Amino acid sequence: MKLSDIADNAGSRKKRMRVGRGIGSGKGKTAGRGGKGQTARSGVRIKGFEGGQMPLHRRLPKRGFNNISRQDFAEINLDRLQEAVDAKLVDAKDTVTIESLVKAGVVRRPKDGLRLLGRGELKSKLTIEAHGASKPAIAAVEKAGGSVKILAPAKKQDGEAA
Repeated sequence: MKLSDIADNAGSRKKRMRVGRGIGSGKGKTAGRGGKGQTARSGVRIKGFEGGQMPLHRRLPKRGFNNISRQDFAEINLDRLQEAVDAKLVDAKDTVTIESLVKAGVVRRPKDGLRLLGRGELKSKLTIEAHGASKPAIAAVEKAGGSVKILAPAKKQDGEAA
């Protein structure tokens, strides 16, 4: 095979149809848009219009709501925390905070704070500052000889997105 032998498969590329170029082309005059009216115009077709019948999006019931006070925490499990300690990303002597975990690359971004979850096993004695923690997580940290300090929820600034 040579570089000059390479070609597209037959029928893989197709010329675009040039519309509105005279009646002999077969796509002249109305250019495939039919007669006059709203659908013959550009950019004004009503999406979801069903000829006066109540549209589907209005027939279906509304459900749920978006809680503007909802907080999205950066979650970390005990097994992931232990892996970080074993890999020397997190110093077991220092207090583990959301800032230290972000700096170490264990958590990508701080979000609204840190929430500690109880999957896995913790062998290291750690002092952890988190905005939330599950009961099994707190029990596991205290069993390993460490402590968990629950911080007050982070206050949202005015104009900050939820």
